[in-house]
Amino acid sequence: MGLVNAAVWFGAAIFFTLGVGPGVFSQDMHKLFGETAFQYYAGGVALVLIKRYFILQYICGTIALLHLFAEWLYLGRKTNRLTLGLLVVLFSLSLMGGLWLQPKMQTLRQTMYLDPSPERKDLARRSFGAWHGVSQFANLIIIAGLIVYLVRVTRPPEAGRYGNFTKFRS
Repeated sequence: MGLVNAAVWFGAAIFFTLGVGPGVFSQDMHKLFGETAFQYYAGGVALVLIKRYFILQYICGTIALLHLFAEWLYLGRKTNRLTLGLLVVLFSLSLMGGLWLQPKMQTLRQTMYLDPSPERKDLARRSFGAWHGVSQFANLIIIAGLIVYLVRVTRPPEAGRYGNFTKFRS
């Protein structure tokens, strides 16, 4: 279960970053929305998809932490501090991204397009660009962390409370 969860989590991060994100802002989408509406609607579509992406990250992070806890509780496996720390960082970044950064960027986006003041629009546009850069950097950290986590999950587990089953085989 841990391996499947790690693979889904990593695969979703790669697919969203390399497939969905660029697809939303592609030439095909540009043609679909037209010249004047492209930026507004493409950004709106991206925000809807990002919200779903964060929900998937919450689910995968929760499953990973519960799986690690269950292995410790039921199998007596020692919890590796690096793996636990990595999961806590990844899950925390996901929570900060979805619960704090994404709503902040949504508010800035609304200001960019709907506020009547040109000064506030310009300030929101610059702020949005900076926060978008922060979110992209955090996403790259999450992907790098998920690579490490996926490798750690694929390693054979240490012996549990009752030893290693394979040592009893002939």
